[in-house]
Amino acid sequence: MEKVKLKLLYSELRPELDKIEKELEVAVGSNSLLLNEASLHLLQAGGKRIRPVFVLLAGKFGDYNVDVMKQVAVPLELIHMASLVHDDVIDDSEMRRGQTTVKAQWNNSVAMYTGDFILARALEYITVIEDPKIHDILSKTMIEVCRGEIIQIEDKYKLDQTVRDYLRRIKRKTALLISSSCELGATVSGTDAETAARLRRFGYFIGMSFQITDDILDFTSSDEELGKPAGSDFIQGNITLPVLFARKDPLIYGRLKEAVGKDMTDSERKEIVELIRTSPALEEAKSLSDQYLNKALKELMLLPKGNANKTMRNIALFIGKRKF
Repeated sequence: MEKVKLKLLYSELRPELDKIEKELEVAVGSNSLLLNEASLHLLQAGGKRIRPVFVLLAGKFGDYNVDVMKQVAVPLELIHMASLVHDDVIDDSEMRRGQTTVKAQWNNSVAMYTGDFILARALEYITVIEDPKIHDILSKTMIEVCRGEIIQIEDKYKLDQTVRDYLRRIKRKTALLISSSCELGATVSGTDAETAARLRRFGYFIGMSFQITDDILDFTSSDEELGKPAGSDFIQGNITLPVLFARKDPLIYGRLKEAVGKDMTDSERKEIVELIRTSPALEEAKSLSDQYLNKALKELMLLPKGNANKTMRNIALFIGKRKF
């Protein structure tokens, strides 16, 4: 239901998004039946398509042409998809968006090569753009996303990491790809440098808010709403902001230390989730998410007014308050 509400906010982009969706289907197509099935399995699991949406909206601040926008929207979404497949292997995840992951449906090898294939397709798609600045932005983004993945592996099960460590990680894992979506949409549509920079900062701030909200929902949502067990991040060793804030309570910290990295029963998992859920940590995390959201909205206030600006504002507000 929440996903439907979000899509209504950018319903005017539906024709362009349908075109991008068809292009994504073409992009993940392969002569290999196995690769084709695995790639389509991931694509058809759906998603909010936030990155293509921000490419399109940022492009409306300049000389908008959907066929040009498509050339960066498709590879950006492919990079995101590839990172999800690889994530599921690293985290040993069985479910995503209520469906089995590629690694669960097939195996780790198929998942890794599917991710590599989708990433290669992204690189192939971007070659049609001649502007070296576009390639520079995209290549640096990909490098940082990979660094974020490595940092996440290094930080696994570390209850003593700092909030700064967490923010550094989600910046690379989530915020930069959204930030680049906005910057690339602005750049390919020929906006001035100041507008592109403001859109880049907007994307970064909303990306940070988006991920913090995601990490809060991992504790506040039900298993059914998440499409996976609540508290999955903690089970997989990913120490998120709610846990970092909750550990300030000595009793909670002691229980977290006992549980982290251990095989938990379902009742133990629910106990950890309830500990976080009833602590002040979620409100603290929400407060930080709201700070990033407000910074994003301030950037929009300094951008030209119009439908694109209004839609970006509505999406930003929805992302910061969402319940899915």
